[in-house]
Amino acid sequence: MPDIFDEVQEDLRAERARQLGIRYGGALAALALVAVLGVAGWQGWRWYQTREAEAAANAFLVVHRETELQGADLKASAARFDEIAARAPDGYRTLARLRAAALKSETGDLPGALAEWDAVANDRSADPLYRDLASLNWVLHGLDSQDPALLAARIAPLAADGSPWRASARELQALVAIRQGNTAEARRILQGLTTDTAAPQALRDRATRVLAQLPNA
Repeated sequence: MPDIFDEVQEDLRAERARQLGIRYGGALAALALVAVLGVAGWQGWRWYQTREAEAAANAFLVVHRETELQGADLKASAARFDEIAARAPDGYRTLARLRAAALKSETGDLPGALAEWDAVANDRSADPLYRDLASLNWVLHGLDSQDPALLAARIAPLAADGSPWRASARELQALVAIRQGNTAEARRILQGLTTDTAAPQALRDRATRVLAQLPNA
């Protein structure tokens, strides 16, 4: 329900509009009333949005907890996340789609997962951080099935300086280069990662292991 203080403020605005009408005439009263109704409508819309966000959050948490249970039906959970995404506000819609994509990938529905990630990556209403994360996952899980040139083009912006996903994106760039047969480029990228102090230690260690497995030029 709207906050009680908001209701009091609305009553005061309505009374002020009435007094203005008495003093200045019908035209000004009508203008004030339109303003009051506009404020009331905006506050009602904000309340509705809050209620919808809370409902989406609760539904998301319920399904998420179910996926953590032993023997959980992950395919059914993915479908339920899709249902949440279909009716949730922007933020939870994005999170639900990302969760559905992860579960589809985990249960063998790679085409479905790739479609989910692609949809999030191209959703202009989604947070750019999540859009880039979706692109990252699309490239990671599409390494064996997608056109290497398309993979390279998709990951390049995420590898730029300043990108929050820079280290992970550069690791994927190296893997794409390996798939393209460009060992020299892969080696260059991986060597850079091994000395990148801004990269997570686990990623640097993994770059070192992959580098050791590459054939000598």
